Amino acid sequence: MSFYKHETSIVDDGAQIGEGSRVWHWAHVCSGAKIGRGVSLGQNVFVGNKVLIGNNVKIQNNVSVYDNVILEDGVFCGPSMVFTNVYNPRSFIERKNEYLTTTVRKGSTLGANCTIVCGVEIGEYALVGAGAVVNKSVKAFALMVGVPAKQIGWMSRYGEQIDLPLSGSGIAICEHTGEKYVLNGDKVSLFLE
Repeated sequence: MSFYKHETSIVDDGAQIGEGSRVWHWAHVCSGAKIGRGVSLGQNVFVGNKVLIGNNVKIQNNVSVYDNVILEDGVFCGPSMVFTNVYNPRSFIERKNEYLTTTVRKGSTLGANCTIVCGVEIGEYALVGAGAVVNKSVKAFALMVGVPAKQIGWMSRYGEQIDLPLSGSGIAICEHTGEKYVLNGDKVSLFLE
């Protein structure tokens, strides 16, 4: 086995888990899950069958990653954050054929106790604050807080707020990395030379 599995965790036959990944106490990984290299699944994490998790993802304690959730490389899921996969669930109506896909793009952070309503896309390197409820797709590099979540700024890949307005034009330099961020309209992109 090329990954670590705590003795209390359950990894169903057929699950694919990459080299150097760690499955901690009382976690459960279903048979259809595909998990990359260097992933950490904290205590009491559940990973469904139709789940794709990239490399170097960190999923903190008490998170359930349900079917139709895609986490790209370098995503961070804070403790007890929530994914949904049915928009209008009822216990007495089966809606497994109505699961909506949620995609979290590379490098994004989902803060502790936030909720991601199914069917949205979280853009690259976005940061969703603790306790926020995201019910609409989020732009790359966006900083989102509140219920429902609203954008209040922009984040660098380094994980700190950058000094740009929500819309217009401008350039900001990350003081830690020297990377240049360009605001054009209501979108920020990383300037790569």
